[in-house]
Amino acid sequence: MAPHAGPATAAEPLTAFLEAGSEALPGEFGRLVAAFWTDGALNDPAAAREAVPRFLASWDGADAAHRGYLALGLGLFAEAEYPELDGPVALAVRQGLDRFLDEARGHTTVSPLTLALVYLLSHFPDERARVLPAFAHVPLDPDDRTRLDRGLTRLDPDDPDLGRAWPSPHDWDIDAQERDFDRAWTMTLTPEQITGTWDDDTRTLWATAGAKALWSLAHGMPTPVTDENPYWSAGHRAAGPRPGTDFAGHAASLRCPSCRGELAFEERGARCRSCSTFYPVALGGILDLSRRERSGAGVSDAAEDVEADVLQNAAVMSTIGEHYEAGLRPAFLRVMGQNWDGAVTPAIEDAYLHGRLRRAAAHSEGPVLDLAAGAGRWTWVVADAVGADRVIAADLNDAMLHWLRGRLPQVSAVRADALELPLADASVTAVNCWNALQAMPDAAQAIAEIGRCLKPGGILTLMTFRWADDQVYRYFQRSHIFPARPEGYLLFEPREIRSWLAAAGLSVVEESGPGTFVLLTAKREG
Repeated sequence: MAPHAGPATAAEPLTAFLEAGSEALPGEFGRLVAAFWTDGALNDPAAAREAVPRFLASWDGADAAHRGYLALGLGLFAEAEYPELDGPVALAVRQGLDRFLDEARGHTTVSPLTLALVYLLSHFPDERARVLPAFAHVPLDPDDRTRLDRGLTRLDPDDPDLGRAWPSPHDWDIDAQERDFDRAWTMTLTPEQITGTWDDDTRTLWATAGAKALWSLAHGMPTPVTDENPYWSAGHRAAGPRPGTDFAGHAASLRCPSCRGELAFEERGARCRSCSTFYPVALGGILDLSRRERSGAGVSDAAEDVEADVLQNAAVMSTIGEHYEAGLRPAFLRVMGQNWDGAVTPAIEDAYLHGRLRRAAAHSEGPVLDLAAGAGRWTWVVADAVGADRVIAADLNDAMLHWLRGRLPQVSAVRADALELPLADASVTAVNCWNALQAMPDAAQAIAEIGRCLKPGGILTLMTFRWADDQVYRYFQRSHIFPARPEGYLLFEPREIRSWLAAAGLSVVEESGPGTFVLLTAKREG
């Protein structure tokens, strides 16, 4: 990272940036930003405030590419004082508002510059009446336009719309019943929780808009990615009643999460042979081995933990699986993996998993665990590769598992915690953990549990994300904070993952990944 520059040297990176050609421009922008700003904070607020007029003076003579980067930099300055939007630096940025609005009015197509303007201008809710009309003739995609609209919206504490903003309000086409569900759980929040969640939602939308604009300025306009798998269409559901699952077929592997004792399977659940704890099979055929009494509970059911994770309720809407597959997951891959060019498609993911898991299953008996299975998009691939009767789909969110069971009724669905898997030592042939490690509260512990459960020679297939090399893009990754994950998604350095795998007795067989993806296969030693 470049050293912090004081006011006396601030002109040097700005001059170098303005003189940079297209190939050097991203690097010079990074050096310019680093002179004033680090990881969301201003190095010297007084220096930043003094530098803003020089940024604005550079606007008129700059070409579209340089203006796009200037818009991003000024947006970072305006955001650095958040949740205050009228701090001295933000007010200095506001002095250029007429320039920015004139620029937006002059466009009738979507370009990297207009995307950067969406990011910048969404920081001025008091100017909503001027900003929105400036984009009237710009054919923004619905997600970009609704992100802009939401950024320009002030919180109504009497009717807060929380948890349904990302990846864009457009992606949350919810009905009256779902809206009533939201109003019910928001009524349980304190005023401080409401304000904090609203601010987190806003920052997350800015981060998506900023990440998209930054990538576009360096690489060109994004490429849409669609899921061509005909089986996983939104309308596909299992016909008729869902058959019960034979959990007894996994008796050699499933264990009591409290004492690791063997389970005796009964008509309505399972009972531990050692401690006599009973674990019910919930509606939809989901065996609850989570030791969590509430849907969405994140730590325990002690009173203080119930209060701490009250926002988990935002993630347990009954139709969360549909929203997740249609909007949330693809958008998450675009932002966290820098997948704006579609370098990783669902078809590529399918092929990666199918081939490796099929080979593993052919060489060893025993179940295959799909860990943090979510709504089951990749559980289907696992089941197709190894046979549905061999698959255990585990997740802590029963609403997701309910959605999974509607499409994959032959798969055993278990509500379970990745940090204390209800599985015997060395009892599973393979584990798939796809787009989930970054959501776990202790990634090292999750990998240790995977290593404990895998048979010698068993494999792990894993997809997650690393931090971007670019500090601004890394900030946008880190700024994604959701109600169900208020601490944010913590990404990784690849060396961290390799060290956790080694400690768990796993060796990396292959590792790849474009952008900031991490795709790897690891094998249990012994």
